[in-house]
Amino acid sequence: MDSNRLLAPPAPIHNTSHHQDVLTTESEDLTPSSSTTEHTPLSLQVPSSPTSKSLGGDTLRSRADSYNSTAETSRSRANSSHSKADTARSRGNSDLTTLRSRFEGDELTTEEALRPDKLTEQDFEVDNNPFAFTPGQLNKTLNPKSLAAYRALGGIYGLERGLKTDLLAGLSVDETTIPEKIGFEEATASARSKPLDARPIIAQEAIVTGREIEDQFHDRKRVFSDNRLPAKKAISIWRLFWNAYNDRVLLILTAAAVISLALGIYEAVGAEREEGEGQALDWVEGLAIMVAIVIVVLVTGLNDYRREKQFSALNARKDDRQVKAIRSGKSVMISVFDVMVGDILHLESGDSIPADGILVGGHGVRCDESSATGESDAMKKTGGSEVWQRMVEGTATSKLDPFIISGSKVLEGVGTYLVTSVGVNSSFGKIMMGLQAENEETPLQAKLGRMANWIGALGTSAAGVLFFILLFRFLAGLPNNTDTPTQRGSVFLDILIVAITIIVVAVPEGLPVAVTLALSFATKRMYKENNLVRHLRACETMGNATTICSDKTGTLTQNKMTVVAGLLGTHTNFAREIDMDDEKKTILTFAAAFDRLSPEVRSLLLQSVAINSTAFEGEEDGRATYIGSKTETALLTMAKDFLGMGPVAEERAGVEVVQLFPFDSDRKCMGVVIRLANGSYRLLVKGAAEIMLDLATQELPDITARSLEPVELTESARLRASANIDDFATQSLRTIAMLFKDFQQWPPVGVQTLEDDKSMARFEDVCQDMTFLGIVGIQDPLRDGVAYAVKRCQDAGIVVRMVTGDNLTTASAIAKQCGIKTEKGLVMEGPKFRQLSDQEMDEILPDLQVLARSSPDDKRILVSRLKHLGETVAVTGDGTNDGPALKLADVGFSMGIAGTEVAKEASAIILMDDNFSSIVKAVMWGRSVNDAVSKFLQFQITVNITAVILAFVSAVSSEEMHSVLSAVQLLWVNLIMDTFAALALATDPPTEKILDRKPTPKRAALITTNMWKMIIGQAIYQLVVTFVLYFAGYGILGYDTRCLPETLARTCANVTPLEGKLARCLDPLVCTDDSNLELNTMVFNTFVWMQIFNEFNNRRLDNKLNIFEGIQRNYFFIGINCIMVGGQVMIIYVGGKAFQIVRIDATQWAVCVLCALPCLLWAVVLRCIPDVYAKAVIDFACKVWLAGARPVMKVLRFVFRPVGKAFTALSRNVFAPTKRFSKRTVSKISRKKSAEDETLGKGKRPAADVEAADTSEMSTMASPKTPVRQQTSAEFPLQPPPITLTTAN
Repeated sequence: MDSNRLLAPPAPIHNTSHHQDVLTTESEDLTPSSSTTEHTPLSLQVPSSPTSKSLGGDTLRSRADSYNSTAETSRSRANSSHSKADTARSRGNSDLTTLRSRFEGDELTTEEALRPDKLTEQDFEVDNNPFAFTPGQLNKTLNPKSLAAYRALGGIYGLERGLKTDLLAGLSVDETTIPEKIGFEEATASARSKPLDARPIIAQEAIVTGREIEDQFHDRKRVFSDNRLPAKKAISIWRLFWNAYNDRVLLILTAAAVISLALGIYEAVGAEREEGEGQALDWVEGLAIMVAIVIVVLVTGLNDYRREKQFSALNARKDDRQVKAIRSGKSVMISVFDVMVGDILHLESGDSIPADGILVGGHGVRCDESSATGESDAMKKTGGSEVWQRMVEGTATSKLDPFIISGSKVLEGVGTYLVTSVGVNSSFGKIMMGLQAENEETPLQAKLGRMANWIGALGTSAAGVLFFILLFRFLAGLPNNTDTPTQRGSVFLDILIVAITIIVVAVPEGLPVAVTLALSFATKRMYKENNLVRHLRACETMGNATTICSDKTGTLTQNKMTVVAGLLGTHTNFAREIDMDDEKKTILTFAAAFDRLSPEVRSLLLQSVAINSTAFEGEEDGRATYIGSKTETALLTMAKDFLGMGPVAEERAGVEVVQLFPFDSDRKCMGVVIRLANGSYRLLVKGAAEIMLDLATQELPDITARSLEPVELTESARLRASANIDDFATQSLRTIAMLFKDFQQWPPVGVQTLEDDKSMARFEDVCQDMTFLGIVGIQDPLRDGVAYAVKRCQDAGIVVRMVTGDNLTTASAIAKQCGIKTEKGLVMEGPKFRQLSDQEMDEILPDLQVLARSSPDDKRILVSRLKHLGETVAVTGDGTNDGPALKLADVGFSMGIAGTEVAKEASAIILMDDNFSSIVKAVMWGRSVNDAVSKFLQFQITVNITAVILAFVSAVSSEEMHSVLSAVQLLWVNLIMDTFAALALATDPPTEKILDRKPTPKRAALITTNMWKMIIGQAIYQLVVTFVLYFAGYGILGYDTRCLPETLARTCANVTPLEGKLARCLDPLVCTDDSNLELNTMVFNTFVWMQIFNEFNNRRLDNKLNIFEGIQRNYFFIGINCIMVGGQVMIIYVGGKAFQIVRIDATQWAVCVLCALPCLLWAVVLRCIPDVYAKAVIDFACKVWLAGARPVMKVLRFVFRPVGKAFTALSRNVFAPTKRFSKRTVSKISRKKSAEDETLGKGKRPAADVEAADTSEMSTMASPKTPVRQQTSAEFPLQPPPITLTTAN
């Protein structure tokens, strides 16, 4: 993994006050001694490497020595103050007024402070625990925060001892088991009485081998667990099968099939048969329907199981991230899942805290704990050693807060903290155990779910009408019916089965499933192309994005920065490549320019680069480099090459840092205050050049002079510096200026200080009248292919805007190189943009292409106004302050390398390579998802219309009241339509040509004019072919018309009724055997082959003719079609009685295929019809249809309302209580099983809300699927929703 973002702050920055130790021996005479306070140096420890492999070098050594001395001073101070704390406690029990701690719980004893709660008693019992503390004891410091528990555990040093770790070096990478056990009393006493030599310090020079340690941290994981939450209990495949079967229509069809089977068996076994009559086989149809239902359920369940596995893998990747830890004295990057209790983790602004802990040390650390505690204020954190010191001295108050809570965000500051609770034992883990949410439903899924309900309602209406027509015909013929009661019951059951099967076919439950399949396929492929999708809705939304607001650094550029030019003072220019023809100014080489510096100026410049920096030394890919902000690493490289800078840790070792001002995206700069050897203080600031120049009023008169006494910055000098800034900007260079100012004391007299720390000054009050030191121009080359990617976006109708913090000239130059800036494009600075009114913004936004010198708030305003104008906005961001804009955008992209954790959590997609080209890939896959759904929708509606009308008309026209497509045949068609087609059409990968069309508007209809043209046209062709075969096939194919079922009874006296709709004449002189059965088989075979060929037609949604484009890359499509073809051939040859068909010969096969094949040519004809004409015809047809449908719907609503009310009452009073009883029973069984597992030691249940956990276990797995709600007869709408027609490009 690229470590470009591994900013290692100067941490820990340890600020404690030295108090005079007062040693007493008589507790009765103790009185607080007056103490003198003085500020000690802030010790800077800079970690050496962020990688998890072997990191050589001794860069930490000198710094560690400096830190150790400070730590030892504090530790000895803590030891010497122990007797004083005890005395204060004893005096607290008397009536004397004394100076003592005043924090909540101060009066509690150790036993009271660590007393377990009823629900967490198991957390206090650990077998064979080699550590001093149990997870339960560590958890007592939080929920709520408890200084009393912190004191009972011995403070930061007791925790260090009891957890077998080291506050400086962290855990040892070679740790496996803990050989020596440490007791509670021994650990807590070590904070007061043990000599420092007894601390388990890991040698700083310990070699980090980088090899895999077998059974690493075995005891630590066993006692405290790791930082993983137990995966949500996966739904078993049997439960998925049950969910697939638990459909109201399938249940009714099953009941009908069971009754049909029972009646058939009775006819075959129990009914009397005349002499010579063959065995009755009516039971075959019932059995075949049940087998078909089983196959449908199995295929659907397996499909759901595969989808669940894919989304589980996606969720696991989504939750994983890298954090910075110190192990064996080296800074390493580890997975958040590998964080252990006892680890020392780095904190910096923008981090999302992965585990509970205690702050070891730092500077200005403030956290947003609203997600964990509900407290909206920024919580200031105090180092654990300082809190312990205050406790020892008796001056601790409840305002002290060393507690770091998992799930909270670091708003500002830098530091390190000791991990005390991970995984299910952490605060955040306990919350998440009760809140394991399911994946959200995407807008497209919701929209398709509503459409599926509407289509299902129409199909149900048709089935209801068919049922009542056939029922009335059946009842009307009963007086003249001579069949036995069993036979009459079988006929009625056939009518019911056909009606129910039509409902099964008509209800398009495959629509939402198609979205899920397309999303699961797309997200998996997007991950391989460096797009980690965090929210599924972003995948489909990105396909319709109309504008992209992109950062510059790292997204459009390579983020590989190098100082290539600069200005020292206001007179000395230097550059890597000197233009000898430039006679206006003298430009020196780097070496010549820096050789002219006096030692004092050189030292000042070195301080500005090395001390005022958060970058540090490390290794990447086996070579030494600087890790951190690329701007800072470029400056450090310059200092190393031309200023003679040694190891950064050594440069920082002898410097006393008094106050840090971390980089702020609003003020565009950062600063540090150091104490000089003469006792004065120096403020060093660096930041955006033009802003820094405005803050400067003085300059150094001569960079070769030893004196640092500044002089006034004249107007001419200011103009020269400004001209250099503009010159660098026109060369697409990032310009950074450096300032300084000396003070006699800190904080200076008359400046405002921080409210909660009077020793810290406000930046705005001290950063005035600064002395200008110089400017550097940093080159950041464009990424390869970014100009082409921008061009492809523009071709796709997406407006690309650049939002950057660079100055206007630099931003404009880079935008031109990328192709973002055009001749008529508008470039504006953030401060001017935010002053515009809403109306003025709306007027300039269509032309705005570059927003320079922008703040995160400017980006948020830009996104807000673009959305107000109806744009679908995608935005990139990497900083903590980018969170609001990322959240507000339709699709937020965060940077996987340079992005903070806050930005990543606010985003919908993480760019794992920080590359703009990956955004283009996201657009392509987003459009592919939308296209896949449209393809499937077009295919399924065509099948729905054809199958329902064919079954309806053939059943109504038949004398036997039987559909040409039997129930089992319709179930096979339903399987093709809902499952196989979804798999085939939802897995087409996108091509570059998908970017050749404009985005689809937000309010566009799901079905375009071109889609309606293909749906209606193909339905007409299929109905014409099947009706011709069904009604005229006997004559066309040479069968004797006397063999028609309707005429057999009149033309032949020797007729034997066969099963279902078939009749067979036994007189060979009249007709051939099974002629009508062969014809029905051919109708069924032709119908299925038309669906197979039409599936190829639906691979294109536009009017282009090449339907085979890219088919060789879609193995799913090829495989699924092979399965469908093979299945159909097998059904024709072996289906027999189950499918009510017979084998057909080669000539008949040729007729079927040749009747189906022209649907490919018919699609060519349809695509040649202009969409404008098609829209006019369809509009007219819709108006006619709606005019006739409204009264019909009213009648149906009137007729079915009583039935609907009865069914609703039945559901409420019978089905609902039964369902609740079943759920409760299953829940009780699950809880009982879980309790037995815990008793057997298979796992420890976290102390989360029990009821919420039970609900979590019973909830459906995170499957983004919209179940199709079946409408009751009382829910028929007054009219179908209006159909919006749009023209496909």
